Amino acid sequence: MVFRMEKMVMTHKELEEFLLSLPGAWLDYPFGESPAVYKVGHNDAPGQREKMFALIAEDSQPLRVSLKCDPQLSLHLQQKYETVQPGYHLNKKHWITIICSGQLSNDEIKDLVRLSYRLVTE
Repeated sequence: MVFRMEKMVMTHKELEEFLLSLPGAWLDYPFGESPAVYKVGHNDAPGQREKMFALIAEDSQPLRVSLKCDPQLSLHLQQKYETVQPGYHLNKKHWITIICSGQLSNDEIKDLVRLSYRLVTE
């Protein structure tokens, strides 16, 4: 008997729950109905600014998420995975867009989310 495990790809809702679980993270729609923009910080807090750390294209199939990324890591990931692309409508040096089709595991995507969050909060 052979069991084949299918990779479970994160849904928009699952990824959003993870994004919003990060300290101080909140959802905004500054560009209209799409994309969903995940930010940290608030303009009204002393010494703080709103900073985007993730964007999800609404209703994208497969799910597409854009994340801030270290430039060298960004190039490495783009060379290694066809589903990691330069940031869509973002600074191509500092942002990547990931097509969540299973090529990267959910844990790898979460690690990249944590990196993006760290890059904008440190």
